[in-house]
Amino acid sequence: MDIASVGALEILDSRGTPTLKVTVCLHDGTKASATVPSGASTGEHEAVELRDHDKNRYGGKGVLKAVAAVNTTIAARLAGMDVTRQEEVDRVLIEADDTPNKSRLGANAILGTSMAVARVAAMARRVPLYQYLGGMEAVRLPVPMMNILNGGKHADNSLDFQEFMIMPVGAPSFAEALRWGVETFHALKSILHARGYSTAVGDEGGFAPNLKHNREAPDLIMQAITAAGYQPGRQIALALDPAASSFYRENKYHLDKSGEGVKTSDEMCQLYAAWLDQYPIVSLEDGLDENDWDGFKAQTAALGHRVQIVGDDIYVTNTRFIARGIREHSTNAVLIKLNQIGTVTETIEAVRMCKQAGWKWIISHRSGETEDAFLADFAVAMGGGQIKTGSACRSERIAKYNRLLEIEAELGSAAEFRNPLAV
Repeated sequence: MDIASVGALEILDSRGTPTLKVTVCLHDGTKASATVPSGASTGEHEAVELRDHDKNRYGGKGVLKAVAAVNTTIAARLAGMDVTRQEEVDRVLIEADDTPNKSRLGANAILGTSMAVARVAAMARRVPLYQYLGGMEAVRLPVPMMNILNGGKHADNSLDFQEFMIMPVGAPSFAEALRWGVETFHALKSILHARGYSTAVGDEGGFAPNLKHNREAPDLIMQAITAAGYQPGRQIALALDPAASSFYRENKYHLDKSGEGVKTSDEMCQLYAAWLDQYPIVSLEDGLDENDWDGFKAQTAALGHRVQIVGDDIYVTNTRFIARGIREHSTNAVLIKLNQIGTVTETIEAVRMCKQAGWKWIISHRSGETEDAFLADFAVAMGGGQIKTGSACRSERIAKYNRLLEIEAELGSAAEFRNPLAV
């Protein structure tokens, strides 16, 4: 099961931005590929994507340097290695880069290789990827967090908050959860259309209308849930990702898009508390800026018993930051993104740290995605019971949902599905 070759190709992601496809071939002819996502709302401490900065190609966003890093340095380092030794392969990749943030070879080059290695190893072992990474106990399907209304950096509209999501927590299976979410999505489209609002979608497939204020978004979603025939809260709950770093400056939160004024950390916490009183919100992600550690700690102390407090930009899937969060009780859950840290092994270590702390974790996509369904297998392998992979449209999102349907069918009666937030 030795690696014969590693090669990369510049392709496009769901925003038409260049990214990488990495292919790993074994000496017996087995080969597999993986493609790399990219975020728009990124944390400042994320591993670094290597871009060309050549204004004559793709506005400077080309990735030919990252492709070259795979085809030369990485290919030479991995030649002859045992593909089933994921931790060793990832360590070699990290050492070959030899920077704190993977800026020399590029996190995009490194992650594409790491994912392709895992996929071809699973093929060589003749087991599904989720089982290869998670073992025989990898049988739990995740509850989808479906982003059906977009704002913030994901849409050119009047909403400060980035993602308004639904979670079909009361569904008996993943297939039913997906159906409930899709039906609610289409009910929301009908409601928006009837009110004269745009039904164009944002980067992650959620609708992106110009609403009167932030609060109108959950109001419309509640109506859609009911119109689809479901009970808000009991069957379908709400989740929120304000992505507050995107509207934080000069130590204050500026709700400029909606015209709702400037707020302190305490006032933002009060705003979220009021929303929790009014709506069945079960998860709150990035409600404060990525450097507002004191604010996160106060928010978790005040609201953590009522809602899942999720850290994304504050942790960037880095165990050093997650360890601090655990020590300081900054949140009670972590968003996990493979490309924030750059290798499969480091991502698994971040999940392991959450599990040991008794925290929740959510496996997440990026706004710039591809049709690679690696994330679906990874979510089942990690067993956290939650996945963020977008709305009920756009093929790069649907690819993950369709793969989860396949996995549930493969597992048959062994498949597990339950509300991850139930007490």
